[in-house]
Amino acid sequence: MPRLAYVNGRFVPHSAAAVHVEDRGYQFGDGVYEVVTVVQKRFVDLEGHLDRLNRSLGELRIDWPVARNVLEIIMRQLLVRNKVSDGIIYLQITRGVAPRDHKFPKSGTPASLVMTTRRVVHERSPNFRKGVKVITIPDIRWLRCDIKSTSLLPNCLGKQEAFEAEAYEAWQVGEDGNITEGTSSNAWILTPEKELITRAPTSDILNGITRLTIIEIAAQQGIKFVERPFSVAEAKAAEEAFTSSATSFVTPVVQIDDTELSNEPGTLTINLLNSYRQYIERLEATL
Repeated sequence: MPRLAYVNGRFVPHSAAAVHVEDRGYQFGDGVYEVVTVVQKRFVDLEGHLDRLNRSLGELRIDWPVARNVLEIIMRQLLVRNKVSDGIIYLQITRGVAPRDHKFPKSGTPASLVMTTRRVVHERSPNFRKGVKVITIPDIRWLRCDIKSTSLLPNCLGKQEAFEAEAYEAWQVGEDGNITEGTSSNAWILTPEKELITRAPTSDILNGITRLTIIEIAAQQGIKFVERPFSVAEAKAAEEAFTSSATSFVTPVVQIDDTELSNEPGTLTINLLNSYRQYIERLEATL
């Protein structure tokens, strides 16, 4: 059975999936997206992802292409038809198809909806066991990073820079010298004073759904937690560090640029990773 994608009302072979040449997502990056993880037939934090999708659509004044409950049905159908029980779903909504013009198209132009899925066995990543290296780069993104926009060119440039430096991720640094977030993840440190630090959810960062779950876990465990900016120097002096996202879970960071924090993942980081895994195991299977 061929791999299938969903494009504007139809399940089609992935190899033949396409959007119109004048789709505004293709021409302007005028759209939003979400990536939802699936583990053992469980959607991880689906409601949080759809809530954030709703917010992003509202901020850009893009209408839902289908009702929210219908979107969930399509997501489940895509997974079932592709026989994916462990993996991810990528979904993208754009302002639709219209003759190329910077201003919004006429009222009533239907939004476009596409989805793809692929298998990923998350637990096989050696990064959880060994930890990863991150580099720091200037943050050159737009000023509304709280919207999960498809306009990701600065993120792509940063991720490529990390790849060429043999690093897992690039942590972006604002003009004030403080770390904002990774190119596709949120950044965390544990200070020598045992404070768990991550940046507050302003327009400088995307408020990660995994980030929110980790905050809940930390609160349940009585971990001292503070949302505030932190500098590159403070990160390099941290006792532990990690990065988080829907696809990377809680990934230990053992090196920042040329500074080695440790030769193995820290105790708190591993504890949060294991607690996050347990959180997923308690979720109800949805497929």
